[in-house]
Amino acid sequence: MNLAIVRYNAGNIQSLLFALDRLGVKPVISDDPDVLHGADKVIFPGVGEARSAMTYLRERGLDAVITSLKQPVFGICVGMQLLCAHSEENDTTCMGVFDARIRRFAPRMEERQRFKVPHTGWNTLSATQHPLFANLPTEFYVYYVHSYAAELVPETIATTDYVQPFSGGLQKGNFYAVQFHPEKSGEAGAQILKNFLEL
Repeated sequence: MNLAIVRYNAGNIQSLLFALDRLGVKPVISDDPDVLHGADKVIFPGVGEARSAMTYLRERGLDAVITSLKQPVFGICVGMQLLCAHSEENDTTCMGVFDARIRRFAPRMEERQRFKVPHTGWNTLSATQHPLFANLPTEFYVYYVHSYAAELVPETIATTDYVQPFSGGLQKGNFYAVQFHPEKSGEAGAQILKNFLEL
């Protein structure tokens, strides 16, 4: 398995590396277009702020590289958001693989005690029958840390309800993405990473 992780200014990926190591996979971390194009699978992770991440990617031409990839690509957290069309976070135009807008959680005043922002911790994912969720129940818990989320769109393959329903997972062509952190989501998350590696 030749797996590449996109290298960019997107936070700590150590927990992702540990999770992949437990699956017996040692990825290469690279921003080299040839390495990314030559990989069997590519993971596009991310933690942080959308605009600075997109600026970094555009300055290095990595946005064009990522959107041109033909093998399975897996966006995680901010990586998923950057694959969408637009983020409300600092009014950021993203890569547009998924025709979805990223919106900040906006609980009403009377909901703010119940719905803290950022949305942090375990929540239920309702998944469709999809290869990314093979060998998992239709509902299971995953771990989230985010203040922004993708609206529901035709590409939505899994949903979570927090303030209102949002896309927990998206898929279009060879692009797969989840808002939660599979590397922090226990056995279910490990199964999702394994399923992606086996696509």
